[in-house]
Amino acid sequence: MHIITRKRLNDFALKHPDIRSALQHWYKLMKSGEFHSFGELKQIYASADQVGKLTVFNIGGNKGRLIAAIHYNRQKIYVRAVLTHREYDADRWKE
Repeated sequence: MHIITRKRLNDFALKHPDIRSALQHWYKLMKSGEFHSFGELKQIYASADQVGKLTVFNIGGNKGRLIAAIHYNRQKIYVRAVLTHREYDADRWKE
C-alpha cells in the first residue's frame, strides 16, 4: 500500500523515540501489504480498530495511536495523526 505521509511518522518518532521501532515496523508491514478490506487488514494487524471511517492502530503496546484513512480500492493509507495514548483519550482527534 502507498502511505501518505511518512512525515507524520518521522515527526512523532523524533518526539517519542521509544516508539520509533514500532512505527518502523508498522510502516514496513503496511507498505508491503495489499489489503482489500478491513477484515484482511485485521488478520495481519490484530490491534487495528475501525472508528467511523477511520482506522486506529495501537502502536508500541499502548504507547501510541496511529489514525489513518484507508482507501482499499486505491491501495492508499492517509496518516491523519499519530498520538500518545493520553492525546488519543482526549478525543480531540475526532473533531
